[in-house]
Amino acid sequence: MFTDVCYQTFVRSIADYHLTDDVYRQVENPFEKSAIEHLLYAKNWIDTVQWHLEDIIRDPKIDPVKALEIKRWIDKSNQERTDMVEYIDSYFLDKFSNVIPQPDANINTESPAWAIDRLSILALKIYHMQEEATRTDATDEHRAACQRKLEVLLEQHRDLSSAIEDLLGDIQKGRKYMKVYKQMKMYNDPSLNPILYAQK
Repeated sequence: MFTDVCYQTFVRSIADYHLTDDVYRQVENPFEKSAIEHLLYAKNWIDTVQWHLEDIIRDPKIDPVKALEIKRWIDKSNQERTDMVEYIDSYFLDKFSNVIPQPDANINTESPAWAIDRLSILALKIYHMQEEATRTDATDEHRAACQRKLEVLLEQHRDLSSAIEDLLGDIQKGRKYMKVYKQMKMYNDPSLNPILYAQK
């Protein structure tokens, strides 16, 4: 199943990142650029770095200058994440380009790639909740609570994977069709952010 490919790729990206656990480490994508796994790995690497940036910026003792640097890094990362989702949706648009939608076909609430984006974040939640559920320096109560949360996350993984497979199947059979709406984020665009264009 395609979601198995996605999840295995996400798990590999997360494991590779945690070999050094360094937000400054450059990605070393192991997949050929022509493979969908290349996009999936790159997407999850962005998510994984941003996950740890979000941890860093919440340090109450962080230097304000450093915090601003991290905040701007997160903003840039959000734009890169959106771009990657759109690239993945372009893969699906090409894959299903010859499918003729049925007369009663309808559109889904989100595109396949945005659902896969949620699967990438879920892989990160599962990894880190597993860490918390097995922490040797935590209390039994903490580990037990995290184990219960982990079981919910694993159920979400099964449900989300099933829903994505159903969506892809419906698109392939013409029961649903997809569109890609560019996110058009405004805060990073000097011509659309009033704080930025007022300075010109």
